[in-house]
Formats: sequence, structure tokens, C-alpha cells
Amino acid sequence: MIEQVHSREVKSAALQRLHERGISIDDIAEIVYLMQSPYHPDLTMEPCVKSVLAVLEKREIQHAVLVGVELDMLAEKGMLSEPLQTIVATDEGLFGCDETLALGSVFGYGSIAVTTFGHLDKQKMGVIKRLDTKRSGQVNTFLDDLICSIAANASSRMAHRLRDEMEAKAEVEGRYGGKGTDQAS
Repeated sequence: MIEQVHSREVKSAALQRLHERGISIDDIAEIVYLMQSPYHPDLTMEPCVKSVLAVLEKREIQHAVLVGVELDMLAEKGMLSEPLQTIVATDEGLFGCDETLALGSVFGYGSIAVTTFGHLDKQKMGVIKRLDTKRSGQVNTFLDDLICSIAANASSRMAHRLRDEMEAKAEVEGRYGGKGTDQAS
């Protein structure tokens, strides 16, 4: 009987792949900060980092990172069959499998994550822009979209948590009137 790979190994491998590709947790957290700071002026990097780390705890995200980075690395080595080799190596515009893999990892964080993913995929901010810029030999066809996914998930997670914290604080201070709740007359 084949043993399953322990979750610790999967997480470690995914984090190692990101590191090997030059991606730090702080790189992703900076994008989260850019997305959330307009709504929360007192926001610091610390909760952004924590949110990214929480997203990277999800097995589905780890699996997506492992698959996507592996395909990018195989394309760098010319080890994919044609025409897939050329499509991945050149990040062909009509190739949507990279976005599909990354987008599949976004659905667990709600509609905010989905729309944020689309925004990040188009705007290419922070490390995403660096990854999307073709450098000699390095293929990031899947990785740039995966970073969009991780950042979008972490941003959505933060948006919901910050809202919960604001409401809890308002309730403690007696400022929350329950508007929008279903109250019997």
C-alpha cells in the first residue's frame, strides 16, 4: 500500500518552491497591504503577513503551487511536449489553464477574492509585475497567476476579518445599532 504524503511535507515543498522562485511571504503581503490599506488606514504589514501565511496553510493552495511551479520549471527545461512547450514557455495570451488553476484556488474565499484576483491579474502590481515580465530563461506562466490567487485570498480573508473586528468593537462601545439585521416589529 502506498502511503500518503504528510501535510507537513506538502506545505514545506510548496513554501520551498516559492522561495526557489524568488517569492517571499513579504512580497505577497505587500500586495495584500496595497489592496486593503485604502479601506483601513491604520493597517500594518503584520496582519497582511499573517493572512498570507494562513492562506498558505490551505492544502488546495499548496497543491496548486506545486503543480503550477512544476509546469513552469519543466517548460524552462524544454521538457513539455509540443505544442504545450511553446504555449507555456511563451505564456501565450489565449492559454487560460494558468488562470484556471489559480482561479480554482480562489473560490473558497468568496466573491471578493474572485474580483480581486481579476484585478491583480490585469494590474500586475508588486511581485506579480516582476514575474510577468519575461526574463531570459525563467518561465512564470503559472506562478504569476498563483501569486495573484494567494494575494487575492489573503486580501479577501483580511477584508472579512477587519469587518468582523470593526463590528465587534462597535458593539462593545455601544455604537452598533444592528442595522441591516432582520428585526421583528
